Formats: sequence, C-alpha cells, structure tokens
Amino acid sequence: MPAFLSRGSPYGQVLWTWLNVDEFQPRIAFYLDSLSLLMVVVVTFVSFLIHLYSAEFMEEDEGYSRFFAYMNLFVGSMVVLLLADNLLLLNLGWEGVGLCSYLLIGFWYRDPVNGAAARKAFIVTRAGDTAMIIGLFILFQRLGTLEIQDLMHLATAQWAIGSPVATTVAALLIGGAVGKSAQLPLQTWLPDAMAGPTPTSALIHAATMVTAGVYLIARTHALFTLAPDAQLAVAVIGAATLLVAGCSALTQSDIKRVLAYSTVSQIGYMFLALGAGSWAAAIFHFMTHAFFKALLFLAAGIVIEAFHHEHSIFRMGGLRRELPVAFWTFLIGGCSLAGLPLITAGYFSKDFILWSVWSSRGGGPWLWIAGIAGVLLTALYTFRLIFLVFFGESRTPVSHRPGSRIVLPVVILAALSVAGGWFRGPLLGFLNRTLPPMIEGHTGMPEMLSGAIAALAFLVGLGAAYLFFMRKPAYAASLIRFGALRRLHALWFADWGFDWLYDQTLVRPFVWIATANQRDVVDDVFTAIARWNQAAHRALSLTETGRLRWYAAAIGAGAVIFVGVVLLR
Repeated sequence: MPAFLSRGSPYGQVLWTWLNVDEFQPRIAFYLDSLSLLMVVVVTFVSFLIHLYSAEFMEEDEGYSRFFAYMNLFVGSMVVLLLADNLLLLNLGWEGVGLCSYLLIGFWYRDPVNGAAARKAFIVTRAGDTAMIIGLFILFQRLGTLEIQDLMHLATAQWAIGSPVATTVAALLIGGAVGKSAQLPLQTWLPDAMAGPTPTSALIHAATMVTAGVYLIARTHALFTLAPDAQLAVAVIGAATLLVAGCSALTQSDIKRVLAYSTVSQIGYMFLALGAGSWAAAIFHFMTHAFFKALLFLAAGIVIEAFHHEHSIFRMGGLRRELPVAFWTFLIGGCSLAGLPLITAGYFSKDFILWSVWSSRGGGPWLWIAGIAGVLLTALYTFRLIFLVFFGESRTPVSHRPGSRIVLPVVILAALSVAGGWFRGPLLGFLNRTLPPMIEGHTGMPEMLSGAIAALAFLVGLGAAYLFFMRKPAYAASLIRFGALRRLHALWFADWGFDWLYDQTLVRPFVWIATANQRDVVDDVFTAIARWNQAAHRALSLTETGRLRWYAAAIGAGAVIFVGVVLLR
C-alpha cells in the first residue's frame, strides 16, 4: 500500500484460496490500481449520498429495513466487482448486482407490474451474462488462469492482433457488457426498471449496475486491443445506442423514463470512447455522469413526491417557484447532461470523447458525427423535460416539500456536476497509470474546434426545445399529427419496436411451447414406468391367496421348469 500511495504501483491483497481443484485455484483477492480506485471512490461516495437521501425518502415505507439491506448488498457487490483480481470473483460481484437489481426493481412486489419489470431485467441481462461466462471458460481453457493481470500479459504474449480466439473472447465479453450496461440490442430492460423506488433508479443508473459493462471492457483493454474488430463493434454499438435511446427519450411522458433513456444514451458515449481506444475518456465521462445522473434522479424524486407520486411530465408545470431546490439542482444536472459549454462537467467529458473519436485510430468522422448528433438530441430532450416540468402553468398542487436529508445530497451533487470537469488533467494523468493512452490515427481535429461544434449542437438543441416546448408548444403537437411523423413518434416511444420483436420471436413461441407441453413429455416417460410398476404389483398381488398347497405347487412347478431348462441346454 505505501508503494501505491507514493508511486501509484498497483496493490494486491490475497485473503484466501477460494477453490482448489487440480490446476484451478481462484482466490478471494483484491487488486487496487488507479482505475479501480477511481471507480470505487465514485461508487461509494455517490452511493452514500443516495443512502442519505433514501433515509428520508423511504422513511414511511413499510419495507424500510429491507430496502437498505438490498441497497447495501448492491453497493457491496459492485465494490467486489471493481476490486476483484480475477474474473471469477469479478463474476461473483457481477451476479450480485444482477440479483440486487431484481430485488430493488421489484421492491414493491405487491404490484404485478413491478414484479414483471424485475423479472425482465433479470432475464434480459442473463442473456449477456451467459455469453460472458462462456468467454471465461475459453480464457481459462486457452490460457490456464482467470487472474486478470496474468490473463492480459499471457494474451498479449501468445495471441497475435486479430487472432480469432481473441476476437471470439472479446465478442463474448461484449455480450456481457451490453446486457449489464443496457446497450443495443439488450437495452429494453432499463426503461422498465423505473418501477423501483427513485433512489434505486439513481443507484442503478449513476453508480452501479449499468457501469459494470464499461468497467469490464476498460479492465480487459489489452484483450480488446488484440481484437480490433471487436473494439470497432464496441464503438458502433455505442454510437447506435446513443442515437436510438436519444430519439426514444424525446417521446417519453414519464419523467423517470426520459432519464432512463438518457442513461442508455450516455453509456453509449462511454462505449463509443472505449471502442475508439480512448479508455481514460470513457472513465472520465463515467465519473461526471455519475454526478449529474444521480442528481437528476434525486431531483426528479423531489418532484414526484411533491405531486403525489405523479410521473407524467404533462401533468406538471410551473415548479421553478414552488420547488426552487428541485428546479435549480435539476437545471444544473440537465445542463451538465446536455453539455452546457465551458461550465458543466458533462461538457468537458463529452467534448473529450468527441475529440478522441475523431482523432483516434479506432474512431473516425462518421462516429464523430453520430456523437455530435447525440449532443443535439440530448439538449433537445433534456430541455423539453425542463420546460415542461418547471415552466408554464402549474397543473397539480404541490403537497410535499423536501427535508434536509434530501436537500443536502442534491446540493452536493449539483456542485460536483459543475466542478467535476475542472479536474480533467489530473484525473486523466492518474488514469494513464493503468490505462494506455489513446493512439492517434486520423488527422487530428483541434480540440477547440470539436468543442465549438459540440457547443453549436447544444445551442441548436436548446433553441429547438425552447421553440417547440416553451414558446410555441402547438408546433410540436401539430407535427406529430402528420401520418409519417405520428408513426415515427409511436416507434420511438415503443423503443423502436424491440420489445415487440422480442415478444414475437422469443416470448410468444416460448409460451406456446410451454402451453403445448404443460404435461411435459419427459414426465410422461416416468409416469409410464410408475404405472407399469403399479400394474405389475396388482398382478402379483393376485398370487397372494394364503393357501399353502398353491404355494407348494408353484414352488414344485418352478423347480421342474428350472431343472428342465438346465437339462435341455
């Protein structure tokens, strides 16, 4: 530990050997370097603020103690995931956050809708988890270990760049990351996860589960460097996701679902940076996103509580005077999310990603254009939300105002959502102790020019939101009355039809097979064996007459048959 504090050298601590089966000897051991330290600090600090907020927010809920048990298990599982020195222990934390997401999303389990959302989250992420576990089997079979640092050294030494094995394993790890981080095509679970309490939403979106996939790819960056095709796939998935989710956020009426699609989109920026090889930029955006997304959810919780648990933004309005704390903190968080130039943390982290995507060997102009389009979309849906909730006429009376345990966390997060971007230089230098620097490949665009174009995209999005949702709201209503635009709006609102597609191709066929096979043909085989034994028992019971002469005759007949068989052989 002294070497880590003074020189930044990684620090490892072995607690005990977990399993000892032939050559397979994974350990309960932890590994601390600049990447895991930053992640742990952000996760635990933001989680602490969410816990403080929850102490008041959940105070009157009958499951108060159960809620905090789940929340602490959630944070503990995430910390295990971040500090694990081997992929098996990392997978334990990975499955732990999956379990806790199920428990917290379905926390109000008496409502069937909540139970369905929890099951959906658990099942959809299991698809990605299965791919990841297969990848771990291949890694152990080929390299003989699951220790992360040893794996990366062995993979670099034994596999060439573009190796089919490296590409296959990286693709399987992408499957796990896509599931946990709600990226295309497994993003459908996250908007429904809003069924849980608002602090749960803040924890999932800001500090724990959805960032696990980002961490996995960053932690195994050496493997992805050996698989350029897989790394490009990460960038393309991120670019596509940030656009698809941004369009969906623009059509939602539930305040938490808007923020949920926003999370999917912002994680897409992190994937875009990872795919471009700008590892530190992705983690920097993780940090700033943790601050402003936790702030947005917690401020949204104040609004929801004030309106008797109302979620529809079209039934809100005029709150900037009624709830000034919620208004100013939500405005700061929204500006950071949208990337208000030169002021907010979100601008600095997103701007660095965009410039990196243009300049890096793994990026390029098309990916950069997708990122710029995402900036415009983000500003548009963010300020649509702000204008509809906090401006205009009040439609519902305010019934509840926040106390100090709610106000303090949102004020701290608001400050970090502004100041967090100022630490970019020291933070990137700190991360570069563990993560390799970006490799430039294209003619570099000056970072100031990229930032200026991003700022222009922000202003265009802000201006459009002001025009359509503040100045002339009738324009927006009239636009979606046109046939093509109405259908497009419905498509975006339904998450581009992904739920319908999965329902038609996976859910309904499975339900049909289960219904047709509800008696289970395998059970029929064992039922037939049992019935045959019952019939044999009834037939043999007829021989139990209680008459001695019949028993003696049977014994004599059997003896004669037996002797005859022996003599005739």
